[in-house]
Amino acid sequence: MDIVEVRAEGATVAVLEGRLDTVTAPLVEARLLALLEEGAVVADLAAVRYVSSAGLRVLLRAAKQGVGSGRGFSICGLQSPVREVFEISGFDRIIPAYPTRAEALAA
Repeated sequence: MDIVEVRAEGATVAVLEGRLDTVTAPLVEARLLALLEEGAVVADLAAVRYVSSAGLRVLLRAAKQGVGSGRGFSICGLQSPVREVFEISGFDRIIPAYPTRAEALAA
């Protein structure tokens, strides 16, 4: 899993690339939670092709921390297989998700 951080419009965009699974979840969780200490975070998942239940847990934890801290957390760029997982699990109703990075930053 590669994570590239980009500052844009008062938030940090964490661009994730690879699989978000049991192996990569601890790294992603640590990085997202650290970024949320600094401010709002948008996780750009356009280059993520697979998310396991461990990956969903990481994103849920980040969303809860974003809400709890008042800083905000959202995701964008879900590809079809990942979007299906979000819809089936109901996470699309829990975590703010946007089609594009620009829409997530504007929200």
